[in-house]
Amino acid sequence: MLPTELLKIVASYASEYVLHDWIDEKKLDWRCLNVNPNAIHLLEKNIHMVYWWGLNKNPKAIHLLEKNLDRVYCKWLSGNPSAIHLLEKNLHRVNWMNLSANPNAIHLLEKNMHRVNWKWLSTNPKAIHLLEKNMHQVDWVYLSENASAIHILEKNLDRVDWWGLSTNPNAIHILEKNLDMVHWWGLSRNPNAIDILEKNMNLVNWKWLSANPNAIHILEKNLHLVDWTHLSTNPNIFRLTAIDIFTELLAL
Repeated sequence: MLPTELLKIVASYASEYVLHDWIDEKKLDWRCLNVNPNAIHLLEKNIHMVYWWGLNKNPKAIHLLEKNLDRVYCKWLSGNPSAIHLLEKNLHRVNWMNLSANPNAIHLLEKNMHRVNWKWLSTNPKAIHLLEKNMHQVDWVYLSENASAIHILEKNLDRVDWWGLSTNPNAIHILEKNLDMVHWWGLSRNPNAIDILEKNMNLVNWKWLSANPNAIHILEKNLHLVDWTHLSTNPNIFRLTAIDIFTELLAL
């Protein structure tokens, strides 16, 4: 009997994300697949289908981008949280608007506050300390989407943008008390709103629900309503084969 930790290591090296059986690969939008973090194995097998502008946004595609530096577009790479080491070497090419939203770029932003885009910084979950010191610079529409800004938003509901708040995964307790203010398109893509959505299926927007990672069980039962373009961005259309391998190993 192998130790559990060893089994986990074996499973991690043997892992690969594959599409669920109910997904029709022919209906997927390859442009959108390029931003899907769990699509890397599929993209590596179909490199001729890669849209490099989209791949630059993918946090799990860094190894592919490093092998194809001529395909790197710093405008889109600037928002990629896994690309900080590349961006630090190319600060003259950085897009500061996209970088302002990058949660792993705080150290760069703090050293270049004159270049910060406050609209996009307002969405950055790691920038709360900067935003709290500069509330006059905050964009409330964008701040409403910020999952780390709930303590600020709760005290300023009169300034909240309800579309943005409807997408905010940490705002469920506020939204439940204000269903008349909810934007159902935004809520449909909120991963923590599944309970609310299941009770109000007549109000669901299927386009945005198709991108919701926690709505897979709903989408599987309603394929005729699925938007395949948005579904292509959904990381949970893939399953990790290592889970199967790990289960088999534990049964030995």
